Amino acid sequence: MSLRVILIDDEAKRAAEVSAALRAEGFAVVGVLPTGAGLQRRIADLRADIIVIDIASPDRDVLESMRQVSFGQGRPVVMFAEDGAPETIRAAIEAGVSAYVVDGLKPERVRPVVEVAIARFAQFQALRGELEKARSTLAERKLVERAKGILMKRRRCDEDEAYRLMRKMAMDQKARLADIANKIIEAAELLG
Repeated sequence: MSLRVILIDDEAKRAAEVSAALRAEGFAVVGVLPTGAGLQRRIADLRADIIVIDIASPDRDVLESMRQVSFGQGRPVVMFAEDGAPETIRAAIEAGVSAYVVDGLKPERVRPVVEVAIARFAQFQALRGELEKARSTLAERKLVERAKGILMKRRRCDEDEAYRLMRKMAMDQKARLADIANKIIEAAELLG
């Protein structure tokens, strides 16, 4: 199954050449757009897997659109540009562009560049997932610690006993420990 590509290029002749190069490499070009305006809707409508943008120099609006695509829509973005200034490249990478290639698109480089972009994007998504999981775990631990403190104070028990009480409640109610901790905190706030 070939990847579904949306191509963004403001020059019709260049867009036709890039589109032909993508098709020659086995990609399904499902849309060719002159700008990134309305791109989020178009991605959903066209069920695009990846965005390829060919541009002389990305401006702030283009980069913001790419940020929404990469972070909001969860799609890799490959940008072929002529602007090799370090600050432009840095801004593009910060906007979530998976691959930024200077000196335009050459047909023989299309597949390797797209494959690298997809791999980098997948790696980045995995790291974001791990970070979110770590944040969630930390937040749950904070809840549990706070709930243990409430139980220790109200029941006049030590930390181990408070933890055992919470675990027993969780098992009896077939609930997660964090959910029990949240209930304890809510009850304490309600009762003052």
